Amino acid sequence: MSHALVTPRLLTWSRLRAGLSEFDVADKIPVKPEKVFEWEVGDSQPTFKQAQKWALLSHIPFGFLFLKEPPSDELPLPDLRTLGGAAPARPSPELVDAVKDVLWKHSWYLDYLKEHEFGPLPFVGRFTSQSPVKEVVADMRKTLHVAENAARPTHEEFLRTLIAAAESVGILVMRSGIVGTNTHRKLDVGEFRGFAISNPLAPVVFINSADAPAARLFTLVHELAHVWINSSGISSVSVNANRREEIFCNAVAGEFLAPEAAFRQAWRGDVDWKENLPVLAADFKVSKLVIARRAADLGLIAREAYSGYYLAELQAYRDKDNGGGNFYRNAGAKNSARFSRAVLAETMRGNMLLRDAARLLGIQPSKMKAYASTVTE
Repeated sequence: MSHALVTPRLLTWSRLRAGLSEFDVADKIPVKPEKVFEWEVGDSQPTFKQAQKWALLSHIPFGFLFLKEPPSDELPLPDLRTLGGAAPARPSPELVDAVKDVLWKHSWYLDYLKEHEFGPLPFVGRFTSQSPVKEVVADMRKTLHVAENAARPTHEEFLRTLIAAAESVGILVMRSGIVGTNTHRKLDVGEFRGFAISNPLAPVVFINSADAPAARLFTLVHELAHVWINSSGISSVSVNANRREEIFCNAVAGEFLAPEAAFRQAWRGDVDWKENLPVLAADFKVSKLVIARRAADLGLIAREAYSGYYLAELQAYRDKDNGGGNFYRNAGAKNSARFSRAVLAETMRGNMLLRDAARLLGIQPSKMKAYASTVTE
């Protein structure tokens, strides 16, 4: 029986990275815990099949186990989640891998745009975090063709409308609550709410869909604001953020969704603050959660009151039996319709192998035809 000449310290690194104990690994492979210890100190080697199981358990490519040194596991984007002067906790493997997955897709898409001679998008970096908030909001509205006083549908439909508008001007909007296609690797909304990749050719906005649906609209506009000021990074979208970029993007999102002048005029301070939520949510066609967030940002309610309300909304969403949803709709949200169409077009032209396109989209080759019909409708 052939053995895999893996690097012992890579076994230990990958196990600890995945939060696994020696007993966890031994139980899944399966072997005795003593055998796992032997492998990690280099007294013996696992078989190829056992090493492959190890890589699968620890969520790393099999080839990593043969490296001499552990690869860099730092976030490949700026971390903007600092709160109260304290550095954020070390990013989880799920966050790091989710960002890397999006960057991999982004790299392919950039090559595609350059090959087809697409030019830069004029709105990327048009402003800075020193710019007047209302000027940025006005430009975003103009670019996305969303008038301040335009009739809005429900907040769910408004979210879909804004995503479609962003994609139509060249922004990739990706949404997922898991890493890649692995449903066992869930993203923690307590760790991050979204991130933005600002690029003149192909900006990307990612929304953590593990978040409460009512909160995703604010996150979307917050991340779009990052594109307008040419700021890439991981966001918590917290009311307690103290980094200038985050404070600014929060202000832009609030003004975009519920302009301050109209909001203050409609807000009633002579009633319990929660009584304002359904009334203003109906007026501005956003969720009650967005209204509570706007009130907190404007100092009309305590930040702690909003945080408690948000956590209750998030728990209510988690308590629901949400099911898996429609496979093709989920895949379209995860990949971005614009990105999907580019990959499918290259495949149809014969410039890309079906298996490579399927891997890029995270879809089985046998489902590609059905998926293509959903994103080209």
